[in-house]
Amino acid sequence: MKKNNLKIFFIKLVAITFSIIIIINIVFNLLLGDKIEKINNFLSLDKSKFRNDAKNKIRNEIRNGLDKENILNKEDKILLYKLYKKIQKEFEDIENEQ
Repeated sequence: MKKNNLKIFFIKLVAITFSIIIIINIVFNLLLGDKIEKINNFLSLDKSKFRNDAKNKIRNEIRNGLDKENILNKEDKILLYKLYKKIQKEFEDIENEQ
């Protein structure tokens, strides 16, 4: 009787273990597989095909941005303007020091 119970226990244990491995594999492929592929594509920019793809995507985004009436939203405009003014002031300080 004990041998039979022990045998059933090990069969269930193996079945549960395989089920968990399969579930982890499926979850990994669904959630992380695409992200890892994108990271691999980014890291392989030294290959000309991926580099050309990246250049084409950047060019398309620039074209799409130029087709819009406003490229930047108001908050970005304010931040860039403040950065511009700060850089301009630092250049003026350099001119005054000389």
